[in-house]
Order: sequence, then C-alpha cells, then structure tokens
Amino acid sequence: MDDFTIPQNWAHYSAADHAVWKTLFERQTAMLPQLACREFVEGMHALPLNAETIPDFAALNDVLKPRTGWQVVAVPGLVPDEVFFEHLAHRRFPSGNFIRGADQLDYLQEPDVFHDVFGHVPMLMHPVMADFIQLYGEAGLRAQRIGKLTELARVYWYTVEFGLVKEQVQGASGAEEALRIYGAGIASSFTESGFAVQSPSPHRIGFDLERVMRTHYRIDDFQECYFVLDSLDCLLDLARIDFDPVYERLNSGPNYAPGDVLPGDKVFQRGDRAYVRAQVTASV
Repeated sequence: MDDFTIPQNWAHYSAADHAVWKTLFERQTAMLPQLACREFVEGMHALPLNAETIPDFAALNDVLKPRTGWQVVAVPGLVPDEVFFEHLAHRRFPSGNFIRGADQLDYLQEPDVFHDVFGHVPMLMHPVMADFIQLYGEAGLRAQRIGKLTELARVYWYTVEFGLVKEQVQGASGAEEALRIYGAGIASSFTESGFAVQSPSPHRIGFDLERVMRTHYRIDDFQECYFVLDSLDCLLDLARIDFDPVYERLNSGPNYAPGDVLPGDKVFQRGDRAYVRAQVTASV
C-alpha cells in the first residue's frame, strides 16, 4: 500500500511561504498562553519552532521521537483514511508539506503545514496524547473494516481537533477552574481560539463517549458545541475501552445536531447561539 509520504523539500519554501508562517505563528503564540492548556504550551516551547521559518521536519523529529516515539512525515495533502490510520498506528503523524497563501490566513479547507505541525505536534510531546493518537489509529483501522468509521471519526473531531479540557489556573482570588484548548483545529486558528473558550455563543458540554459518537459536527465554520474533558488522562481511559458494545448501541437510537443540548448533558455553558443566528440572518 502506498503510504503517500514525500520529501518535505524544506529548501523549496519561498520567502512568501516563510512570511505566512511568521504571521500565523506570531498571532497564535501571542494568544495561546492564555487560552491553551499548559501541556500544549509546554510542547510548543520544547520543540524547535520559531517565527522566522517553517520548521524542518528532520529537526522536529530529532526532539519529538526521543520524547514519545513519534515522527512527522510529509504528505502532499489529505490522504485516504486507511493510510492515515496506518501512519497513526505506527506513531507517524502525516503533515501537509505546503502552506496556505497570504489570502487564506483564517480559513483553509485542506490542512497545511501550520495546522498539522503547529496545531498537532506540541500535544504529541505529551505521553498521554502520544499514546491516545496511536491507539486511535489502531481503532480507526478496525472501525473502517466494520463500517463504524463515521461514529469513530466524531471522537477524533471532538478531541484531537476541537477538544477542550478543564484546568486549574490562578485567578484573582486564588485557584479556579478554567476551560483550555488542546485540540489542533482550535489551536491553529486565530479566530476560533478566542471563540472556543471566550464566546458566549457555543455550548460547552462535558465529554461523554456515546453522546459524542452520536453528534454531527461542522466542517465549514466554528463549532456550535465543544466537549470538555475533566483531564487529559481521560483520553487513555477512552482509548482503552471495548468499543464493540458502544458500536452495538449505536446501531439504533438518535443522532444529534451540533447545537443540541440534552437533558443528561453536563453543561459548562449553554451557549446563546448568537453566532449561529447571525450566520443564518446573513444568508437570508
């Protein structure tokens, strides 16, 4: 099977490419220490990342691989599901080797080197996320064989890409609980970083596996709902469960829209959905 890997060709990046990276990097590194979980921020600082140049994957791997056994491999863009899961199952994170144009700073349909490296790799420095994503790759290969990939993909979306986690922070009156970013889709987005944890619009709901696997998501705009882990350690508990009984239950029963709030949900914030209403009004 073709693994779709290609050389990064770091020397081929243009001055304009590096300038786009610089803009994206400086925006996020100014914002995320106040919004992202400490594990993300620590991973970001521990890696050979800087504002001036797009990272060289070989230099990243020199730090990443001894830490958690992961390595970044270059691919030309999105790869087939089976290829993606095979890479993850063997601790290889596929990253696009291209970067968006200066006119696409805030939205890109296909993940580029900034999303893949800046968004994902800092969390791969953390042993819990490192183990979780490998186990997810193994689970993805099986889910594909038994026709449950749609449901399992929702777990990745609402954790690795758009997950929030509770964290104790120091407030004006002492330690307090705050919600922090660990998902790469948020951490690599200037506009969604603030929206995910500060806007009154989206719902923020405690993570429940079956609830998540029944919940659709947005691929074209901000999320209407973010699911919150009690701690990153919950990811390993999640990855090690027997999915078969869950898959069996998912054969019947409802699926949920992204904006639904259910009676049994643990609600950290019931959003006012102002952003969604504004988008609907603008489209009329």
